Amino acid sequence: MKWKEAILNLKPYQPGRSIDEVKRAYGLKEITKLASNENPFGCSEQAKEVMKNYESSLALYPDGNATVLRSAVSKHLGIQENNLIFGNGSDEIIQVIARSLLYPGVNTVMASPTFPQYKHNAVIEGAEVREVPLADGEHDLDGMLAAIDENTSVVWVCSPNNPTGRYIARDALVDFLRQVPQQVLVVMDEAYFEYVHADDYPDTIKLLEQFQNLIVLRTFSKIYGLASYRVGYGAAHSDLISRLDPAREPFNTNTIGQLAAAAALADQEFIAYCHEMNKKGLAQFYDFCEREGLKFYPSQGNFVLIDVKCQGDEAFQFLMEKGFIVRSGNALGFPTSIRITIGCPEQNLGVIEQLTVFLNRKK
Repeated sequence: MKWKEAILNLKPYQPGRSIDEVKRAYGLKEITKLASNENPFGCSEQAKEVMKNYESSLALYPDGNATVLRSAVSKHLGIQENNLIFGNGSDEIIQVIARSLLYPGVNTVMASPTFPQYKHNAVIEGAEVREVPLADGEHDLDGMLAAIDENTSVVWVCSPNNPTGRYIARDALVDFLRQVPQQVLVVMDEAYFEYVHADDYPDTIKLLEQFQNLIVLRTFSKIYGLASYRVGYGAAHSDLISRLDPAREPFNTNTIGQLAAAAALADQEFIAYCHEMNKKGLAQFYDFCEREGLKFYPSQGNFVLIDVKCQGDEAFQFLMEKGFIVRSGNALGFPTSIRITIGCPEQNLGVIEQLTVFLNRKK
């Protein structure tokens, strides 16, 4: 078979181990999964009602235009409906962007480490990947600007960044955007936007009027708690959206996901509750790290990256055997760290207690 040479050495995305898999492997009855940055409080009751009461035929294709959800998101953001593109999670929009703008002969610029799907899709399309190392967990915007040349097609910016949780402040982002050539697309991936509590985080949706080479990605998989339904969206100038839309698969967002996402969007009281509980959860881990003398990155997401001063795989394995699934930093570019999703207070306390046991054994 005539495979693309670029994919021969690629590996598929490796999700965290499932709850059932860990239960079977270690004979455990209770598992706390804090590995994939999911919402420990689930989703809005309003979204659950939509799912429970859905009675239309499952034999019919979804609304390819996502009409109900499109209207809800446009009103929520204060933009026109033709400024939106919807995807099977924001992951698919990343894929659509790569499919549309990346190919042999062009390059793409991104931070490192960051969300791995930027690079993954670029490699598949045969584009040159230019990675700029993080500076203390943050995007090195000057370094990224220096990496851009006449062949650059896409620049990826993840804020808050996964896996460090660091963000780009308003003035720094605007200054960066002003220096990126207009023919280069800037992708602002804001999967964790609703968790941000920094006062100087930019209102990126308002920036779309000023920068027509900017697209903002968001998702219903994180704070909205609808990861199983895979619904994400991009917001950009209508001309940019119209160029990307033909590369999108038809009927790419499912019917119940569209309706559940619209209902979840309407329940901002639930979102505010999750936001506040996440802040309190982060404080639990910060206090623990300061008590134990561990380095961590202050996070604007629903996760925290902690340096455990040994191989992350070792801490990951210990916690998993105790019933806590976290993410080893080995796969994230931080080999002596683990990334922990913020859970409910009891879950946070449980993993902190077991991590304390682990650290005491290492002393």
